[in-house]
Amino acid sequence: MSTGYETVSARLIHRNHIMSLRVEQVRMPGGQVAERDVIDRMGAVALVARAAADRILLLSQYPHPVRGFLVALPAGLLDKEGEPPLAAARRELAEEAGLRATDWHTLLDLRLTPAAMNHRVRVYLARGLTTVPTAERYELGQGGEYEEADLRTEWMDLDEAVDRVHAGEIQNDAAVAGILATATARARGWRTLRPADLPWLPAHLDEQPAR
Repeated sequence: MSTGYETVSARLIHRNHIMSLRVEQVRMPGGQVAERDVIDRMGAVALVARAAADRILLLSQYPHPVRGFLVALPAGLLDKEGEPPLAAARRELAEEAGLRATDWHTLLDLRLTPAAMNHRVRVYLARGLTTVPTAERYELGQGGEYEEADLRTEWMDLDEAVDRVHAGEIQNDAAVAGILATATARARGWRTLRPADLPWLPAHLDEQPAR
């Protein structure tokens, strides 16, 4: 699909197993050429785990760039070759929360910092929660390492979470979007929920960074 913007040249600055940074010369529709920094970052999934009585699971985790803990949703990168996003979300729910869900829907799709990078996140709604048996948790590698070893979990009433978003107390992008989208979906009788196995759209944006 033509957008009217042509990449004239690209120079790789840095690459690791998660992202790469390029400097690109881009020809604009008017003919001018402008330089743009582009971060290719692999996609991710996040999920709102909703239990009975409208309680949702939130995590508190330390992201080093912000130098403090942020409230977040269970989430993870699409870093396993060939793993569908829904399977990744199921895995993250089990690993980070020790939970499984029988009822999955696509809640929303996000493009984060699109002026600088092509990172995308699919946020799911997971319901029908059950606990992963203790004997299976070791096999799942629950507990993680580094920052993931210091995850803190909390069950919170959905309305309280919405209030905390509006108070500026919850700032993580996927958490803010997921909480508000869940509240909106509930207010609409869950009619706006989409199937969990939908492909990312539009198709011409559905690409992962080169690895």
